[in-house]
Amino acid sequence: MKEGKERIIKAKFSVIDYWKEILEYRELFWILAKRDIIVRYKQTIFGLAWSVVRPLVTSIVMVFAFGRVGNLSEGVSIPYILVVLPGVILWLFFSQSLMQISMSIVTNNNLVSKVFFPRIIIPFSSFFLGLIDAVIAFILFVAMCFYYNVLPDWKIIFVPAFIILSYLVATGAGLFAAVLNVKYRDIGQLIPFVIQFGMYISPVAYMSEFVFDKNPSIYSWYVLNPVVGCIDGMRWAMLGDFAPFNWQSFIPMIVFICISLIVGIRFFRKHENSFVDYI
Repeated sequence: MKEGKERIIKAKFSVIDYWKEILEYRELFWILAKRDIIVRYKQTIFGLAWSVVRPLVTSIVMVFAFGRVGNLSEGVSIPYILVVLPGVILWLFFSQSLMQISMSIVTNNNLVSKVFFPRIIIPFSSFFLGLIDAVIAFILFVAMCFYYNVLPDWKIIFVPAFIILSYLVATGAGLFAAVLNVKYRDIGQLIPFVIQFGMYISPVAYMSEFVFDKNPSIYSWYVLNPVVGCIDGMRWAMLGDFAPFNWQSFIPMIVFICISLIVGIRFFRKHENSFVDYI
């Protein structure tokens, strides 16, 4: 805010005034984002190398468990680790974003209780923390493509779009969890369990077509998971003709984003003035 500018705090804002105020605090958004990144990698031995180690080790374990032991790599025309890595990259970004958004208000309780600003800036500022890891992991994927001589085609330009879509999915669900976690701290214990369980019902280590081949009736419910659409889209963008675009999972994902964001933002806005009472 500019020095000397008078600010009138109103009990209720219109939607336009609410978003105008968020834009006025955009500098705080960047400060919070920068702080989270510094805290994440401060006093770490490996630093940004964790952005390579996590997806690489996770992918290798999944290749062994699902590809070798589960025999899901049979009939796959490209190295199975290239099938797994896009799912791992997107899932790690999504799960980290969901966790950060869900815990954002509680972990910033001192800031929330002492300073006036639009509280929704806090969960929004978590975007860049996971984005750095995703970008570095994406570079790892490109390097492995060159190693195996399996090069992506022009559709790779859509990778940022599916990263953003996965963040919007996490935001829609995370805003509800962030509000509830302020009053009911059990939510903070529940979210890691939901993330762990969600990894197995999402096509992280396998193609979603595998579910259709095994049980088409379950597949119609399976694609309602919005993360399925994100991962299917990510594979379509990163693996070229190997993974066709899946409209059956893409449309439910878009519907979920539209509904959850509208309802989630309204829910957050309705309760943000009461955060101090519970913190």
